[in-house]
Amino acid sequence: MSRNDRSAGSRGDRSSGKSSGRQGDGERSKSYARGNAPVNQNEKDPKNMSRGNAPLKKKQGGAGKSEGIRLNKYIANSGVCSRRDADIYIAAGNITVNGQVVTEMGHKVQLKDEVKFDGRRINPEKPEYILLNKPKGFYVTGSLEKKNRTVMDLVANASKSKLTPVGKLDTQATGLLLFTNDGALAKNLANPKNGIRQIYHLELDKDLAYDDLQKIKEGVNLEDGTAKVTEVSYVENKPKKEVGLEIKSTKPHIVQRIFKSLGYEIVKLDRVVYGGLTKKDLTRGHWRVLSQQEVINLTNI
Repeated sequence: MSRNDRSAGSRGDRSSGKSSGRQGDGERSKSYARGNAPVNQNEKDPKNMSRGNAPLKKKQGGAGKSEGIRLNKYIANSGVCSRRDADIYIAAGNITVNGQVVTEMGHKVQLKDEVKFDGRRINPEKPEYILLNKPKGFYVTGSLEKKNRTVMDLVANASKSKLTPVGKLDTQATGLLLFTNDGALAKNLANPKNGIRQIYHLELDKDLAYDDLQKIKEGVNLEDGTAKVTEVSYVENKPKKEVGLEIKSTKPHIVQRIFKSLGYEIVKLDRVVYGGLTKKDLTRGHWRVLSQQEVINLTNI
């Protein structure tokens, strides 16, 4: 057999074997490259296809139920530490979820869960603190009338996080109002049992009698107990209907109720100090971000 015959035979043997997709009676075999894989007949329904026509896998467990966020990521997002360090704290038993110590790596939590680091609740969002000098005529808790403006309109561009006001301030009142996404701090500051230093500059509908001034200093009996103030005095070089009042109570409408019980109506009410925060360099209707030291001072109240 010649060399040419052997070469032809070899080619013939290869052609009689498995087709490569480009040989064999001119027919092209099916290619199972990416994008052309066979599709199960039960998965051809467009409703079951995700973008790119790949089969959409069914979720195991309850339909639509959130899988949550890994605990170490939750801790890192709160700003306490890095995810790597969070794993160390988890293993050491420094983290509790809904009151239970969690040491399992990869444990997942929901945003509604109460997660604490060394006994202190943390927030998966970066805590933000905004101080507003509230103008008159803005609702704090909202209004049923769409045309009425709220304080949320004034701080709409202050943060991408969901901020809420701490405590209340009457619609016609002006002055300092704190906003934050730090639920633990907000709860602590608004708790009537804790109290927070507040100074008001107010104007009455008539001069405040000296005897009534003394009654306020001693404590005024209201329907929910005795209202005690830290200090009350006439504003220097102003008519006696202008009064300065320092109080720690956070009970609703406490200042108004004190003066109303003595026969006075408040014409103007301005909160000039809140927990050590002041209106210095803060124009009415404007807001500013608290400094780190101011936040520390509030957390120590």
